[in-house]
Amino acid sequence: MCGIAGCVVSTPSPWIAGVVDAMGESIVHRGPDDHGVLLWDGQGSARSGRALPAEGAATVGLAHRRLSIIDLSETGWQPMSTADGRYHIVYNGEIYNYIELREELLKRGHPFRGESDTEVLLAACAEWGAGALPRFVGMFAFALLDTAERRLLLARDFMGVKPLYYATWPGGLAFASEIKALLELPTVSAKANLQSLHDYLRYGSVDQGRETMFADVEQFPAAHYAWIDLDRPDGPWSPERYWALGDTGDAARHDSLESAAEELRDIFLDNVRLHMRSDVPVGSALSGGIDSSSIVAGVRALGGSAIDLQAVGYVADDPRISEERWIDLAADAAGARVHKVSIAPDELEQDLKGLIRAQDEPFGSASIYAQYRVFRMAAERGLKVMLDGQGADEIFAGYMTLLPYRWAGHVRAGALWRAARFLPAVAPYSGMSTRRLVLRGAGALAPTPLHPLLLRLTKLRAMPQWMDGAWLKRRGVDTKVSPARLGHRRDLRSVLDVALLDRSLPQLLRYEDRNSMAHSVESRVPFLTPRLVDFVHRLPESFLIDDRGLTKKVFRRAMRSTVPGPILDRRDKIGFEPPQRTWLVVLDPWVRETLSPASADRLPCLRSDEMIRHWESAGARQERFDWTIWRWLNAIAWAKIYDVEFG
Repeated sequence: MCGIAGCVVSTPSPWIAGVVDAMGESIVHRGPDDHGVLLWDGQGSARSGRALPAEGAATVGLAHRRLSIIDLSETGWQPMSTADGRYHIVYNGEIYNYIELREELLKRGHPFRGESDTEVLLAACAEWGAGALPRFVGMFAFALLDTAERRLLLARDFMGVKPLYYATWPGGLAFASEIKALLELPTVSAKANLQSLHDYLRYGSVDQGRETMFADVEQFPAAHYAWIDLDRPDGPWSPERYWALGDTGDAARHDSLESAAEELRDIFLDNVRLHMRSDVPVGSALSGGIDSSSIVAGVRALGGSAIDLQAVGYVADDPRISEERWIDLAADAAGARVHKVSIAPDELEQDLKGLIRAQDEPFGSASIYAQYRVFRMAAERGLKVMLDGQGADEIFAGYMTLLPYRWAGHVRAGALWRAARFLPAVAPYSGMSTRRLVLRGAGALAPTPLHPLLLRLTKLRAMPQWMDGAWLKRRGVDTKVSPARLGHRRDLRSVLDVALLDRSLPQLLRYEDRNSMAHSVESRVPFLTPRLVDFVHRLPESFLIDDRGLTKKVFRRAMRSTVPGPILDRRDKIGFEPPQRTWLVVLDPWVRETLSPASADRLPCLRSDEMIRHWESAGARQERFDWTIWRWLNAIAWAKIYDVEFG
């Protein structure tokens, strides 16, 4: 919905107003419709407005950029304050159940001036404090100033859909929706976090835990809140968890697939209903897969024939990975107008700087660009809100890489006949040979003491030739490979939980938020509510992946009467997958220039000659093409754009 930023210092300072204003300007794309700032000197009343005089010292400064979605009137303006002047809030996100909460708060005596969810959020926090957080159904990151108690509440939603970053220094704290806003502060440097950079370049690890690619910036954890003492904003303070997987929902387990599917359908459609609440047009991202097709079908089922249902999809030029026929099938069945995005290779080069600038940190592959362009098209078509199927793969076990864990579960349970039948059933469409499936499953079955041996056998301990490990070690980087850092897990459920909370989903949500907000579009994810996540979390593994290796079993069954059968019966998985290798081959001059010493020496841990040799071999198909190449290019470009310091 918006962009937020703020700064707190223990001693009133005259520079707060200027810095907070600059922080807000740096994220204007997140909220081009309106803006506001608030300053408080620690005494008396706070000052707020669209522009404030710079004179005078302040201890707290809050900035807000508004993307108007619900209640487009002046009553939705932020920073928003309670009538008594005690509480002030800047908030990014949507509370989808704000109508129901508003009714409850009215009964408790809270008056309302307008119809915004922001005013409901503010009243809920005034009524229940941090205890309001589990009551929300939505995505959010906000800062609440309590002038009476002289403290600030920071909070982030259950799944981390909306971003929140922070930095501290002696006597000070700053927070923002994006890292670039924090880099406006003189107290926050662009120094690289070398451990995070090593893990990204070597393993593709991003958005895992609180650390970022910048040494001075941390990510506020999802499903947490923290009260900040205004007299000691730099701490000590520590975020507290308000929700954990399994906290909500009916504890009863379903023994019947049919009954589970029926309840899941009700939960999912209720989620879609809530996520359709908006005072501006709502569209959908449509890949032609099960998840996005279910959302489009759900919108039509709930909205009826009267609504103008629009969708945006990416269509690859390569017919082997094009989803166009599936997009058309889903759109025709739902009666949706679909807008299609196609991309020429040179467009990536033209847009790369803007894409990296939008993301703030390096990302995993060029497929992120396809999503970036989908949201650009949505903005061009006047769609200010988009629904997206993010999170469903992590919830319903949609990835083919999970099949070995299902096989290992059969073996661990002593169901050897099922395990034997499973392999030939899944091998034809899994992308893995029977041998590879068994080897991966055996890794899940191996006892913990054998993990180091398995790592040695797979040569994962070897430092790649293109990386200067000695340079990194001298600067305190841990270059050793361990099972913990690679995320070794022994069963399907634990793999899913880690993917949902710690690995796969956090990075996908970052990509989606930045790509959408770069074009001033709000992306909503109907699958990611605690109610739905916890419901599926309690289901048996067989409801997720059946004995034939069919993924998302229970969700396919739930949507059988709503989504076209051919889509629900799909076993391939493509999504927003552009011809990435072809793109880079076409862009060979740019690739070579980026990997040359003149550019690559910006990152002292990289060896230009080895990178160029690998690229030449991969481009000529003499070596296997992998996305290590993209990580080099991305990191080098990122370091240049942000003038990153390596020290």
